[in-house]
Amino acid sequence: MAKDWTKLVKAYKGLWVALAEDEITVLGAGKTVQAALLAAKEKSNEMPFLTHVPDRIVSYVGSI
Repeated sequence: MAKDWTKLVKAYKGLWVALAEDEITVLGAGKTVQAALLAAKEKSNEMPFLTHVPDRIVSYVGSI
């Protein structure tokens, strides 16, 4: 099932985000992976799912 990251994109544009296992709960965020991990470590001992939120969303339609 796809996750709705609409709010995540609006709130964390251009940042690295550390997410909980549910891939929705934000444990930490920062300009670098290290900053996001440090912020997440303060909230939880679990290994977060890390992702970079783009500055803007660009649609892509591929072809073969």
